[in-house]
Amino acid sequence: MKIIKSVGTFFMMLTLLSCAELQQVVNQLPNGTTLGNEEIANGLRAALNNGIDKQVGKLTQTDGFYKNQLVKILLPEELQKVDKTLRDIGLGNLADEGLKVLNRAAENAVSEATPIFINAIKGITFNDAKSILLGTDNAATTYLTQTTKTELYNKFNPVIKSSFRKVGADKIWSSLINKYNSIPLTANVNPDLTDYVTNKALDGVYTMIAVEEKEIRTKISSRTTALLQKVFALQD
Repeated sequence: MKIIKSVGTFFMMLTLLSCAELQQVVNQLPNGTTLGNEEIANGLRAALNNGIDKQVGKLTQTDGFYKNQLVKILLPEELQKVDKTLRDIGLGNLADEGLKVLNRAAENAVSEATPIFINAIKGITFNDAKSILLGTDNAATTYLTQTTKTELYNKFNPVIKSSFRKVGADKIWSSLINKYNSIPLTANVNPDLTDYVTNKALDGVYTMIAVEEKEIRTKISSRTTALLQKVFALQD
């Protein structure tokens, strides 16, 4: 655990330094301590693995989506008046159950994500690591989005489709949306429930990774060793 915290803190420190300053940090480390290219890449891999275990794992739990306001899947904006109408006439429980179907399907699908992320993280080179560590505040999230989104979609989609078929939600949704889309002057809504929730599930996964990345980059409360105290003294 101490190693993971150290890696996470080092990850944040690197984003604030130029390559020259990074070398200065390395030169000032205690005698016998070295940080080569592979160590830096391994450090980033460890930090990302830890973040995925922590944040993506939460989404696989019951209510991981449904009770998380950052990622809760709602009806499309154009149809939220349907949800409101149900609640206005005392059918709030029915509206809740409808939303739970969407979110439960996403929670089931996210269990497929971890192996894909692990493979993407294994492929991070030193140049990738340097670009991420010295990049924008969401550089790691962007990297993972670019390297995993297509594969995750292909994994999530059949799981979500299966969840909907069990309760007949796909047919109900398609009928409802097609009728809605036939109304004049309304903006068309995606009638494919599986595609809609798959994309929302992906958004949720990357949102939580971004949350963890921000924490890794900004949290400075884990200066638990002399090495970390020495390193952070350079930015104070």
